[in-house]
Amino acid sequence: MTGQSRREHRIGLLNGFAAYGMWGVVPLFWPLLKPAGAIEILAHRMAWSLLLVGAALLVLRRWSWAGELLRQPRRLGLVAVAAAVITLNWGVYIWAVNAGQVVEASLGYFINPLVTIALGVLLLKERLRPVQWVAVGVGFAAVLVLTIGYGRPPWVSLCLAFSFATYGLVKKKVNLGGVESLAAETAIQFLPALGYLLWLGSRGDSTFAAQGVGHAALLASTGVVTALPLVCFGAAAIRVPLSTLGLLQYLAPVFQFLLGVLYFREAMPPERWAGFALVWLALSLLTWDALRTARRAARTLRSEISAPSATMAMGTRTGTGTMSVARNAEGSAAASATVGESVSGAVTGAGSGTGTGHVSGPASGPASGPAEAKP
Repeated sequence: MTGQSRREHRIGLLNGFAAYGMWGVVPLFWPLLKPAGAIEILAHRMAWSLLLVGAALLVLRRWSWAGELLRQPRRLGLVAVAAAVITLNWGVYIWAVNAGQVVEASLGYFINPLVTIALGVLLLKERLRPVQWVAVGVGFAAVLVLTIGYGRPPWVSLCLAFSFATYGLVKKKVNLGGVESLAAETAIQFLPALGYLLWLGSRGDSTFAAQGVGHAALLASTGVVTALPLVCFGAAAIRVPLSTLGLLQYLAPVFQFLLGVLYFREAMPPERWAGFALVWLALSLLTWDALRTARRAARTLRSEISAPSATMAMGTRTGTGTMSVARNAEGSAAASATVGESVSGAVTGAGSGTGTGHVSGPASGPASGPAEAKP
């Protein structure tokens, strides 16, 4: 690795830590917006995010994608689905944090890779490796244990996990950049959000102007809280391997869990610890399996690439290897392409547990690597 590439890698790591760190400590922000309710906070987040991202794209003159998107009704429909699903995800997360359920919310992002695998099998007909099947089974057992511990299914966790996994699946089909995707989604969210805020104000229930300038500024800053981690994630995604991002994505739920237990002092009875321990075991299995598969594929790729060179050298010495070299080189190229796909799938699997490739970000990573529109 050259000095320039080392610097780029270091910058990427710093941006990755910044992105997932901000997503991890965001539970500290939402309570500051009280007495605003979760729906009012959500509406402000959607409206201010569009204004901020739209201004950034205007300055950068990056609007060519919008015309193409408008000419493709199917993609536009998928963006609308993504906007609806992330609206649900954001709303549930804000409500959960302000209702004192930070630990259960963090669980949603811990089990998200396991839910992503399940959706990949059910919807994309993906094949799982044996260790992945074991991880899914352990994750299912964890949900059962937590259901007993809570006295009910962990609805908040399941809603967050399934909505975010679905969001990732849809975004994989849309294939837009992170900032462009956020702009498109919040453009769809904007009119309903603005309508709700105007209706709330007409009833005299809006807190935006009633709680002082500081409160209004905090509500407006929801756009920054949404967009800034995304910018850092984008800077990281182009500089560090996807496998590294896949490991970094666990920082966010770890920070959220620690905040829930240590700062918000939420209860953690033994059965809840047992459920979380099973989830962490499942994630450890997924990560170990993905990294092992990536290393094995990389070794195979290196050996296949070196084989034509050895064959060519032998053919040159004997003077009789022309056709053999051509055949071997052709066969090696095909094998290398196949192995290259395996490397891409395995490395992405470190972040998402599915082995399907697409960098958008999260996160996290629903069916496509770490997703970018985290809570």
